Amino acid sequence: MAEFTMELNDEQKEVRDWLHGFAADVIRPAAAEWDEREETPWPVIQEAAKVGIYSLDFYAQQYFDPTGLGIPMAMEELFWGDAGIALSIVGTGLAAVGVLANGTEEQIGTWIPQMYGDANDVKVAAFCSSEPDAGSDVASMRTRAVYDEAKDEWVINGTKTWATNGGIANVHVVVAVVDPELGSKGHASFIIPPGTEGCSQGQKFKKHGIRASHTAEVILDNVRVPGSCLLGGKEKLDERLARARERAKAGGERVKNAAMATFEASRPAVGAMAVGTARAAYEVALDYAKTREQFGRPIIDNQGVAFQLADMRTQIDAARLLVWRASWMAVNGKPFTAAEGSMSKLFASETAKKVSAQAIQILGGNGYTREYPVERMHRDSAIYTIFEGTSEVQRLVIARTLSGMAIR
Repeated sequence: MAEFTMELNDEQKEVRDWLHGFAADVIRPAAAEWDEREETPWPVIQEAAKVGIYSLDFYAQQYFDPTGLGIPMAMEELFWGDAGIALSIVGTGLAAVGVLANGTEEQIGTWIPQMYGDANDVKVAAFCSSEPDAGSDVASMRTRAVYDEAKDEWVINGTKTWATNGGIANVHVVVAVVDPELGSKGHASFIIPPGTEGCSQGQKFKKHGIRASHTAEVILDNVRVPGSCLLGGKEKLDERLARARERAKAGGERVKNAAMATFEASRPAVGAMAVGTARAAYEVALDYAKTREQFGRPIIDNQGVAFQLADMRTQIDAARLLVWRASWMAVNGKPFTAAEGSMSKLFASETAKKVSAQAIQILGGNGYTREYPVERMHRDSAIYTIFEGTSEVQRLVIARTLSGMAIR
C-alpha cells in the first residue's frame, strides 16, 4: 500500500509537465474556436493520440498508479487547458471505466482498444446511463434488456440521454434493466459493438458550456447484441440477481448496481477536472489583477480584490487535497466511510463555479466578454455540479453515509 503523500515523485512531475505543455500549446489555442463551433475537435484528439495522451496505455498507467494521483493529476492539467476539449479527449474513459469495473478480462482486452482506435484512425466511446426520466433517480430507468435464450442474444430497447460521444461513438456501453422488480439492483451493463443495427443518435444538445464535447441522445430500437456483450457474463449476473432477490425478501443490505460502480470510481476524477478549471480561472484573474490599473495603481493593491484572490486560491488547494485523498483511498482499497469520494466531487465542483464567477467579477466588463477566457470557464464550470451526480445528490450520499439513515 502506498503512503499518502502530497509530494509528486519525479516520474509524476515529468508527466504533469508534459501534460501541461500539451494543454498550453495545443488545447488552449484551439479552445475558443471549438467552443464557438460546438463540434468534436477531432484534430486535437488526433494530436493527443499522436503524442500518446489519447490511448489505452496512457490511461492504464495513470489508473494503476499506486499513489492514486495519476488520474487526478492528468485531469487537472488537461482541464486547465480547456474543459470542452479535455472532455472530448477523456470522455471515452468513462466507458472504459465501465468495462474495467464490470467486465471480464476477455471483454476488457477486446473492447477497450476499440474505444480508442489509433493515432491514424481515432475512435471514441460512450457510456450511456441517464434517460429522459431517469437522471439522478437511476431506479426509474426504463431501457430494458431481455435475454433471447434460443439465440444467446440480448434485445435492448430504450432511449439514453446526456451521453458524451453518444451516437458518434465506435463502442457504446449501455446500462439497462434486466429485472424490473429489483429496481436499481436489477440493472446490467452491455457493450453495443460498432455498426450494431438499431443503435442511432437522437437529439444532439446545444449546451451552455463544454461545447466542444459532443452530447446527445442514443436511441436503442430492438438492438440485438451477443450474450458475450453482457459485461461480467450471464453466470455472474444470475448470481448477483439471486443475491439481490434474497436480500429484498429479507429486507437486507443494499447492493451496488453497475452504473453506480462506474460513477463511484470516477467521481474524484470529476473533482480533479473542476480543480483544473478553477485553477485556470484563478490564474487569469491573478495576472489581470497584477497588470490592470485603476486610480493609478494595480487593482490587486485593493483589499477587496486581493482578499478574493486569497480565498480563491485557498478553496482550490482545499479542493485538490480532497480529490487527492479520495483518489488515494480508492486505489488502496480504503472504504469511503464518510463518503469521501462524494465530498471531493461536491467541494471541487462548487469551488469551480464560485472561483470562475469571482474571476469574472475581478475582470469586470472584460470578464463578461468572450475576448477573455473566464467567461467560457464560468460556463464550463456549471457542468461539474450536474453530471455524474448533482451537488444535491452528493450531499444526500454524504448525509446517508454519515447518519446511516435513509434521508430523502
